[in-house]
Amino acid sequence: MDSTFPRAEGIRNVAIVAHIDHGKTTLIDGIFRAAHVFRDNARVSERFMDSGDLERERGITIRSKHCTVEWQNYRINIVDTPGHADFSGEVERVLSMVDSVLLLVDACEGPMPQTRYVLMRALALGYRPLVIVNKVDRPNASPDDALSRTFDLFLELGATDEQADFPVLYGSGLHGWMVRDLDKDPRNGMDRLFEAIVEHVPAPRADLSAPFLMQVSTLEWSDYIGRIGCGKILQGSIRKGADFLRSAVRWKDPKRTAWEKVSTSPERCVHLWGTRGLERVPLEEASAGDIVWIAGSEEIGIGDTFAAPETPEACLPPLEIEEPTVSMFFLVNSGPFSGQEGKAVTLRQIRERLEREQKTNVALRVEDLGRADGLKVSGRGELHLGILIEEMRREGLELCVSRPEVITRTDEEGNLLEPMEQLVVDVPEEYQGVVIEKLARRKGELTSVAILGTGTLRLEFTIPTRGLIGYRNEFLTDTRGLGIMSSRVIGYDLWRGDVTGRTRGSLVSMDTGEATSYQLENLQPRGVLFVEPGDRIYEGMVVGEHSRGNDLPCNPTKRKAATNIRSATKETTVVLNVPRKMSLDAALEWIADDELVEITPRSIRIRKAVLDAETRKKIERKRQQEEGRTA
Repeated sequence: MDSTFPRAEGIRNVAIVAHIDHGKTTLIDGIFRAAHVFRDNARVSERFMDSGDLERERGITIRSKHCTVEWQNYRINIVDTPGHADFSGEVERVLSMVDSVLLLVDACEGPMPQTRYVLMRALALGYRPLVIVNKVDRPNASPDDALSRTFDLFLELGATDEQADFPVLYGSGLHGWMVRDLDKDPRNGMDRLFEAIVEHVPAPRADLSAPFLMQVSTLEWSDYIGRIGCGKILQGSIRKGADFLRSAVRWKDPKRTAWEKVSTSPERCVHLWGTRGLERVPLEEASAGDIVWIAGSEEIGIGDTFAAPETPEACLPPLEIEEPTVSMFFLVNSGPFSGQEGKAVTLRQIRERLEREQKTNVALRVEDLGRADGLKVSGRGELHLGILIEEMRREGLELCVSRPEVITRTDEEGNLLEPMEQLVVDVPEEYQGVVIEKLARRKGELTSVAILGTGTLRLEFTIPTRGLIGYRNEFLTDTRGLGIMSSRVIGYDLWRGDVTGRTRGSLVSMDTGEATSYQLENLQPRGVLFVEPGDRIYEGMVVGEHSRGNDLPCNPTKRKAATNIRSATKETTVVLNVPRKMSLDAALEWIADDELVEITPRSIRIRKAVLDAETRKKIERKRQQEEGRTA
């Protein structure tokens, strides 16, 4: 917008961005307490911005959320963003409706991969971030070192002199205090943070006399109202019941060098909301600088422009959203237990749920490739798709999903390209050897090593995305649960060749029935079991991990023959190891190319894509013959 526009001095719009677990949502808890959003005697749970069940269970923010606090006649709109790289699509779109960012950096860990990503996006938009060194009261915290590495990161990302001269606060979001000087300022309250926001975050430019103009940055869906668009009003004002024009835009080419208007349609503002605290409140009118929710159009999309009817030419460029990097097939559950636990099992029901998700999840892609049994779904990573599957499961859907695969590209010269990631690993020194060895097999290249001073090393790698598929559980095993790994997509590069994946086969059931302790005891020496006595088994179901590289057919349902013979060991108690219970995330990482994960509201099973053993043998012989002819 024109820099000559006046500003809405009483409003501040800011997003909180950081790497996962650096304390964004906990900081907002402290801000709410300091701003007295709730009554003093109100019982409020921790991380109340993480309102979803999955967010609370996993301790991560999945979707961006907007809240508002009042402080000394200022209205501060705060956007809480996810810290995991798989949900960075949520970060990209909300940055367009704020005027600056609070960049949180952990005083122990310093800048991490997602810190680099969100800072790069903020600097590209011309924002001058306000840096908060959080968790300074933790053992082994090193605020000065974290700040020094953050400054180096600003310079690496090409920050201007003004951006590199950023204001700094130190504090603890958990205990609710922020200071500008750790040695001199008293450690009580959030007033220093509010003062810094008012002083360093620019007020939104607001020409109240200009025609209404707004761009949609966030979408929500209501079964009663339909699509709801959220964004910052850039100029003018709008009243509830007023007419406006909705213009949809798109990029002309994959390189995003030019864009075009797709359609323009007249709409009406049927519902208008603002935010006060965490609550969405109905408004009669809103003006430039406000972040509002508008409903009334049936087809609202991310990046759509809302404009006054008298300015049909008004149109803003599309928002830049990174493309998906991982895909998998969502298939109808064709197993013998299909329909016994879920209430939605057909392809039509799966398609309807995915289409509804696509209306609000901007980083998701759903493709119908003509298969009668399923759809291809693409996202930003395994966790991104895993969260969607878990939500569908809790809604009563049954489905099968295939192993995640990376989405490749071809450059102008015909070379095959694949997504690459920057991987940062913190491991105790005694485990560095096995980690480096395993990642080297997966085509990872070690780029730097840093000593953190606490018996821990920080290793940085460049590795193909497919090299990380199925590695997380193996990494935790190799480091005895003491390692920390995080990654982010950094672009596409030449195909690195075959990656060594799972080195062990599967124990595959040959029969249908209930698992017996008698037979499971005999199977224990052959590998690690996934089932226990009494579990229902069917032919083609994977019941364990074989200790060798090949698949082993077995019959876990076999019962001990009843005879009249008595022996001294007849009443010996069967001793079974505790089975490995596969979670959804672990199952998605573990399965091979010819296996599926069967997901129902109450069960997670691993099965072969082709259940019949004889059919699998025929397919394997045919594949070997084709490979022989090709060779």
